[in-house]
Amino acid sequence: MSASTSQNQRIAVIGLGSMGYGMATSLKRAGHTVTGCDVSADAVARFVKDGGTGATTPAEAAKGADIVVSVVVNAAQTETILFGKDGVAETLPKDSVFISSATMDPDVARRLAKQLETTGRNYLDAPISGGAQRAAQGELTILASGSSAAFAKARPALDAMAAKLYELGDAAGQGAAFKMINQLLAGVHIAAASEAIAFAAKQGLDIRKVYEVITASAGNSWMFENRMPHVLDGDYTPRSAVEIFVKDLGIIQDMARSARFPVPVSAAALQMFLMTSAAGMGRDDDASVARMYAQVTGVKLPGDK
Repeated sequence: MSASTSQNQRIAVIGLGSMGYGMATSLKRAGHTVTGCDVSADAVARFVKDGGTGATTPAEAAKGADIVVSVVVNAAQTETILFGKDGVAETLPKDSVFISSATMDPDVARRLAKQLETTGRNYLDAPISGGAQRAAQGELTILASGSSAAFAKARPALDAMAAKLYELGDAAGQGAAFKMINQLLAGVHIAAASEAIAFAAKQGLDIRKVYEVITASAGNSWMFENRMPHVLDGDYTPRSAVEIFVKDLGIIQDMARSARFPVPVSAAALQMFLMTSAAGMGRDDDASVARMYAQVTGVKLPGDK
């Protein structure tokens, strides 16, 4: 999709982390007037230095906005941004749209949408996929659901942020449900890739050669190809942290239990992420599951002291 839009919109971005910052810069590049807000004053200052506007609270950022894009970690933070003290619901103009990008339980997305829509504003359930680099390039995949009015209002922002926009239904919750299926697979694939690379090291194999062979073979996955270089380089700077999958695979378990649906493979993956977090690596890159395997089995991986 083209990043150009026919009209300039006033857009607030709440949450200037690795994803939100890139989304805010993509919106600005497309010609919109963008206000950034984050709990980190440094992140806001950086955005202002890059030519954006800064705000100290979500309520301040949302004042006069056509669109608010919320890029926080979870449902609890989203609810606080909406309805907490200094939340956007205090100042958001009528008929404007709140785009929620956090990964959450579909039932919670439905509840938040209903709560906001009763006040005369629109809610778009719009989880994102693609990572920080694609966010900065305006090339995210967005899995969106909501009313036709919410889509119409959000369109300029969606065009600027997404390379692929999936319109998945006319009510909140559908986007969230699609995202959770993605997260089930993503978490399982990272855990499996980590297990495989550590097991290869235990066999005394050259893991760089293992990476080369697997990425050219049927056992490859997008996550193996994307995450295992972090293990090869011994670099666990968090692009996406272990705790993200503790949360998301936990949501999968809750959804599955409610539906009386067995999910034994993702349950096993969740335990590996929990173990990695318990070992003190919760804030490190999610490829740290490989380090946890190495610690348990006495295997040496690159970067080990």
